[in-house]
Amino acid sequence: MSAEEFPKKELETLWAPWRVEYFEKEPRDLNFLSAAAQASDDAAHLVITRRKNAFLMMNRYPYAVGHLMAVPYRKTAELSALGENEIVELWNLVAHAQALLRATTKAQGFNIGLNLGECAGAGVTDHLHIHIVPRWSGDTNFMPILAGTRVLGEGLRALYDKLMEAQAKIDAKSRQEI
Repeated sequence: MSAEEFPKKELETLWAPWRVEYFEKEPRDLNFLSAAAQASDDAAHLVITRRKNAFLMMNRYPYAVGHLMAVPYRKTAELSALGENEIVELWNLVAHAQALLRATTKAQGFNIGLNLGECAGAGVTDHLHIHIVPRWSGDTNFMPILAGTRVLGEGLRALYDKLMEAQAKIDAKSRQEI
């Protein structure tokens, strides 16, 4: 197939409706983490787990299926502003997220990190959060390279339900061990 025959135009127009919500919001809700922290309807905010100082939630606009975020309740941009209990709880939620994602998505690896400051890629600059992104062998394919498009194989609500089911199993197992 020659370069002239390659169906580039067709690959550039894949449908990803969940991303439209993110780009069309004017202005973007930069307080969604604080809103989720204070919410009582966890499902509406995609909150998976709550602890005393931090919580775990799904990324509403993921670039990979199962992209989760561990978030302190206290709004701060500085890691050094967090107390020891907050830091420990955040990292415990990261480990918990890995267990949930292994159970629900069969993740083989993870990218875990923070984007602190706008120049570092932080979309929310004043409320730090840890990203937990599951990875699989061969999950990077031709789509981002040729079409600038990522393909997500599962919807948010379906995955939320699976994560909550895995959460219930982990909770039940923890109660049995006590």
